[in-house]
Amino acid sequence: MSGICDGRVVVVTGAGRGLGRAHALAFAAEGARIVVNDLGVGLDGAPDADSPAAQVVAEIRAAGGEAVAHGGDIATTQGASSLITTALETYGRLDTLVNNAGFLRDRMLVNLDEDDWDAVMRVHLKGHFLPLKQAAAHWRTEAKAGRTPAARVVNTSSGAGLLGSVGQGNYSAAKAGIVGLTLVASAELARYGVQVNAIAPAARTRMTERVFAQTMTAPGAGFDTMAPENVSPLVVWLGSAGSAGVSGRVFEVEAGRITVMQGWRAGPSVDRGSRWTPAEAGETALKLLGEAETPGQAYGA
Repeated sequence: MSGICDGRVVVVTGAGRGLGRAHALAFAAEGARIVVNDLGVGLDGAPDADSPAAQVVAEIRAAGGEAVAHGGDIATTQGASSLITTALETYGRLDTLVNNAGFLRDRMLVNLDEDDWDAVMRVHLKGHFLPLKQAAAHWRTEAKAGRTPAARVVNTSSGAGLLGSVGQGNYSAAKAGIVGLTLVASAELARYGVQVNAIAPAARTRMTERVFAQTMTAPGAGFDTMAPENVSPLVVWLGSAGSAGVSGRVFEVEAGRITVMQGWRAGPSVDRGSRWTPAEAGETALKLLGEAETPGQAYGA
């Protein structure tokens, strides 16, 4: 296999199914050697007897590519460390990290248990932070040794993290946190040759199969608009050396559409140069809101 990622070593978390599997196969098709991470758990994070990582590795190898499975828990220091070590010991290098692992425990806020909050934060947010930290430590060492890499990180946020989603307070907060982490990592790691971006994908996976239960075909396009494979081409490009100069960005990806998302920035503003009274502050805030853009609604609102 050869392509835009020829010779690169790519780690993909949560790569046994859905988006992660699609990303791993797409990277392999473009010449990358893949570390396929998947803990092999159910939709709610509970143990699942059918671990799929080895199946994805077999698919890649059957197509002539190179891949190795990793079954560690990347939301632990040990698991994240062994993930990066697996890439380095197997292939001698690490070029791209795709953080994708996650699951759902949806509840309305008044019914959301602390355990469900903690579990989702752990897998989505901590599960991004720890592999990123371990990979960044390696790339910093490489840069200090005069071997500055063309390293890439692709994080997985969500429209829920950008706008909110009713019944998904834990998931929305975690995905919003991933955007913040992406922006900080992009700024901090640039000196070491590392670019960090995020995607907010829409696709049919185990997590979204109830939302996208039916196959949707774009009129005249002849393709399944909700297939996870639609998201992977942008992820592969972001994970390649060809994306040089692109960092700290968030892309929404769905079907055949790619959108650069533009986050918080200063809108209408007034500075009176002295302290407001509460009544004056309220009157001014209402005037500014009338001049501001209307924000998008939370999903399900």
